[in-house]
Amino acid sequence: MKILNSPSEAITYRKTLNGSVGFVPTMGALHEGHLSLIEKAREENDFVIVSIFVNPTQFLPGEDLDKYPRRLEADFEICRRAGVDAVFTPAPENMYTNDEVLIKAPKVKGYILEGFNRPGHFDGVLQVVNKLFNIIRPTRAYFGKKDAQQLYLIKQMVDNFFFNIEIVECETKREKDGLALSSRNIYLSEEERKRALSISKALKRAAKLSSKTNNIEKIKKEMIEILDVDELQYIAFVDRDFNYINEIKPGNTIILIAAKVGSTRLIDNIFI
Repeated sequence: MKILNSPSEAITYRKTLNGSVGFVPTMGALHEGHLSLIEKAREENDFVIVSIFVNPTQFLPGEDLDKYPRRLEADFEICRRAGVDAVFTPAPENMYTNDEVLIKAPKVKGYILEGFNRPGHFDGVLQVVNKLFNIIRPTRAYFGKKDAQQLYLIKQMVDNFFFNIEIVECETKREKDGLALSSRNIYLSEEERKRALSISKALKRAAKLSSKTNNIEKIKKEMIEILDVDELQYIAFVDRDFNYINEIKPGNTIILIAAKVGSTRLIDNIFI
């Protein structure tokens, strides 16, 4: 497995590959969710490249950039065992300059939900994904549906900028008890983790109710009764294009939650 430490190394390496390339961009602290993306990429491509880069431009002031979990050697070992061909792990100073050409998230759908709670976050996400796509030039790129709004905006960027890349949506991986896998789960105490389970329980309840009623207010009320969190930031109902909806549309609805349990901010969703 190759370790690529700079964009120039990665670009040179990419030129040597003759075949399809599956790409899994990550911020490291790899878990079973990441591994499921890597395994799917391995199944569908001749080569697999994983990036590990804690991207500073998507963190807002006061967020957890400095304490975000980093365990590079363990991540390398996971990648080796999964048959990854190369890992791209650049330093921030090799990815950014002091006077960047900027990419902006769309004015509406980049500033609702996660974009409203974290204004500018998606500018940073799209900026780094654009760079990574240009460096790696993948055939296919793999993203989890847990970050549903991010996935939607990346797909929009691919369309708007005419990237010749297939975006592969992958199902959210969960613990056996239902908690969505996230690198931030390690911040949760044992008591907080138990309460965090109320998020997936509320979503499961919403999915069950949606088979009986399309009344969003009724569903939302029952979800709030189940939730045991310290700060509920939003429960939102949107269609697959992230337009707010007034009633459940079977086959075209996403229910999303963002909440803090203790000091840890968690997001989750379910596709109806």
